[in-house]
Amino acid sequence: MGVPPIYGLYSCLLPLVLYAFFGTSRQLSIGPVAVTAILVMSGVSQIADPFTDRFVELAIITSLLTGVLQIVMSVLRMGFLVNLIAQPVISGFISAAAILIIISQLEEGFGLDVPNLRHAYEILGYVIQNIAHSNLITLLICLFSILAIVLLKRWRSSFPGALSILVVTTLVTYVFKLHDKGVAIIGDVPSGLPSFDIPSIDYDTIVALLPAVLTITFIGYVGSMGIAKSMEMKNRDHVLKPNQELFALGIAKVVGSLFQAVPSSGSYSRTAINDEAGAKTTISSLVTSSIVFLSLLFLTSLFYYIPKAVLSAIILVSVFGLINFNGAKHLFKLKRRDFIVMMITFLGTLILGVERGIFIGVLLSFLFLQYYSSRPHIAELVNIPETLYYRNIDRFPNAIQSKKYLIIRFDNQLYFGNASYFKDTVQQYLSKRTELPKFLILDNTNMHDIDSTGLHVLEDIYEYLTNVHIQLLIVGTIGPVRDFLKRSGFTDKLGIDHYFLTIADAVGYAENKITHEVKHEAAVQFNQKRRSFLD
Repeated sequence: MGVPPIYGLYSCLLPLVLYAFFGTSRQLSIGPVAVTAILVMSGVSQIADPFTDRFVELAIITSLLTGVLQIVMSVLRMGFLVNLIAQPVISGFISAAAILIIISQLEEGFGLDVPNLRHAYEILGYVIQNIAHSNLITLLICLFSILAIVLLKRWRSSFPGALSILVVTTLVTYVFKLHDKGVAIIGDVPSGLPSFDIPSIDYDTIVALLPAVLTITFIGYVGSMGIAKSMEMKNRDHVLKPNQELFALGIAKVVGSLFQAVPSSGSYSRTAINDEAGAKTTISSLVTSSIVFLSLLFLTSLFYYIPKAVLSAIILVSVFGLINFNGAKHLFKLKRRDFIVMMITFLGTLILGVERGIFIGVLLSFLFLQYYSSRPHIAELVNIPETLYYRNIDRFPNAIQSKKYLIIRFDNQLYFGNASYFKDTVQQYLSKRTELPKFLILDNTNMHDIDSTGLHVLEDIYEYLTNVHIQLLIVGTIGPVRDFLKRSGFTDKLGIDHYFLTIADAVGYAENKITHEVKHEAAVQFNQKRRSFLD
């Protein structure tokens, strides 16, 4: 994140306590996490140099602003907005962020003095060019720690492997005085509790930090909710409340920032450990916070000889699992456009930076959404012999196609984005017939909404069909759409007797030219309740 380690401990004090009281997940454990760290580093490093007093101050201000924004979103009940970030965007970003974090740890892992370079590829290039100047002891500590942590985890997942290796390497460093041989250590860690301080914020600072704040707000909340939902599904002993979670995460950041805490979010690894340890309530977070409290008072002197290489090893092992190889392979086989979104987000984050990478991914996912929404699935339905079922002719080419009627099913809302496509497709279906049918049966079962542009096109289709002597019959229109058509006057223009509950009813009308008055009454019931302003 670009701040001294002590601020990570500060972030595990009040934020954990506040989440324990306001959060709705019983197992979620919050704190400084890898993804949030890379977001803070990416955003704040544009304004100040990492590990400087100004950088630390801006990181704390970022936490405050993020918390305020999350609280405001909670009050406005805007938790649903996080659903606008598609999962492939999140996967692509997290995978890229993991690689960025890995590259950022090469300096400590190899024992090199890397200059202040802004781009990950510059850091990687410098490490490769200067790898011969690595500190061998530091590199051995890092490699040994990685191997030992992985093996211990495979041996017994509940065993505190990372903590054990940290203790061992710290003792070895102290006994053999490895810090005198070029091994970087943590050094002095301030003891005592953080002091109360209100960060000084001005307009220019808010504007400069806004991209990072927005990114941390959404990504942090999405990640936290994803972890919390997995615990909810696994344990089934509580129900998450998204807007309450927004408030809990927000208030934890706001109050935490007043006591020098950097941004905290839900941690998958800590939450998994919390759950495996048997946590059933948020009291587990209070216990964790209490232990950090005691550590800050009495144990910080023991942190002095911790090698930075072992901390890098712990980070490397943790974040490597965030690179979603299997997810990319799965999307490539399952949904190519989601795979493309994931990969472009991944590459954009690596090459252009975190905020730009996420923005590109979100923009691309919306472009794909709009494109496919503007060209929805439209099918011609035909009768399966000796049944009352009507299915897509492309899937049942041997089914019966009548010359008297054409059945079309429209599988989306009818709105300005796809109205012209709908009209063109209907005309194309009619043009394929050597002889025009007498009836066009429009299956509206899957048309869940219609706007004024869609209505205009529907009226155009009706006029066109009337001019070529084809009767329009409408089937399965759901209540809200039916009410809209009634208010617009289209129902009266078409005629109530041209609405049907099922395709079979409409086909019976077309075949026999008879009406079924009782069924028609059921098909055209309307809601007389007061409508909302946006309807």
